[in-house]
Amino acid sequence: MDKCINFNGFMRHLIDEEALVKQGAEIVKALLETQSPRLSNIAEKMNGNRERNYKRIQRFLNQVNVKQVLMRLYQEEAEFVIGDPTEMPRYKAPKTAYVGTLNDGQTAGYWLMVLSTPFRGRSLPFSFVVYSSKTIGAQCTSRNQEHFRCFEEIKAYLGDRPLVLDREFSYQELMEILYLEHLQFVIRLNLGDAHKQARLIDADGEPVKLFIRPGETVIRPNVYYLGTVRVNLIGYWRKSLSKPLWVITSLEPKRGLEIYLKRMKIEESFRDCKDLLHLTKLMNKKQALLEQMIALSLLAYVMGVWLGEAIRDVTYGNLHIAQVPQALLNHPPIDPNLHPKWLLYSGLFVLLKQKLRIPRHALSQLVLIAGNAFVYLVFDNVRSFV
Repeated sequence: MDKCINFNGFMRHLIDEEALVKQGAEIVKALLETQSPRLSNIAEKMNGNRERNYKRIQRFLNQVNVKQVLMRLYQEEAEFVIGDPTEMPRYKAPKTAYVGTLNDGQTAGYWLMVLSTPFRGRSLPFSFVVYSSKTIGAQCTSRNQEHFRCFEEIKAYLGDRPLVLDREFSYQELMEILYLEHLQFVIRLNLGDAHKQARLIDADGEPVKLFIRPGETVIRPNVYYLGTVRVNLIGYWRKSLSKPLWVITSLEPKRGLEIYLKRMKIEESFRDCKDLLHLTKLMNKKQALLEQMIALSLLAYVMGVWLGEAIRDVTYGNLHIAQVPQALLNHPPIDPNLHPKWLLYSGLFVLLKQKLRIPRHALSQLVLIAGNAFVYLVFDNVRSFV
């Protein structure tokens, strides 16, 4: 990564104390450069003595609640919030307190449930929860409770904004809680079980048959999921798809389908975090430190995506640097037909994997402008430029 790139301008919008701003910016840059969330790798990439750097990172994590800082990236103007769970294998740490077994019943690991808002075909994380079969047993909780714990933390922020969730969330306890808490939702139905169809009944108590032909859209309003939760049911089978999509929602049916189709176009940010930042390499003995490092990695991911998208717009979209703030906060004024390479790469890939073709003085200016525009991501109630 070019020496003129620094994240002081980004971190300054998140942390008040200037000394911590500089430390945090240096740590984030080293994490992105080394493309690893491990403390040892980050410390080695920073300037100076490796052992001292390691201790500096530890002091920073002791002084800053990074997970709380991450919450500042919640986008109040977002159309919807995505809930995305993923398995995090820990092959060599089966005895670690927070490591249990994954769905296959054999692999050691934990679950990471991330909440994020959409951004340019990716999503920007702002909250998460860590749990495993072992922590669920020790805390006398359940997977369902852990899921809702994640939603509970942001309930006050959601308002009428729907949670968009995949098929593993279509279970009764969560559905009932969302309904009772008046939280809007769009959830894909899990049809892996042949008996799932019997779980949807109409107002007369008759089973709802999930029948649809290729090219059709089927809407069944006011049906009851598992006999208790009233939902709108939508079936959608685009001819290019091998099988239909069934969605249940608390929203107006067409609106619910429209939102879920938008969610399907969003690439999983976890793929970037795993492939580019290697989040699965995280190894910490204590869950508290693990969660700090996850939060730090997700924070670095957001900053990397933000700056990378600015570089992508200028490099492949032929955008003038002065246009970058508006392009980041709104739809970029780029015609993919005129600039086809703009579609080939994500911003984070451009930042981390490509040799930048922007002159250094222009790159310094671009970093400054992108950092200044980052304030509108943090304080998104004001999004106008003079």
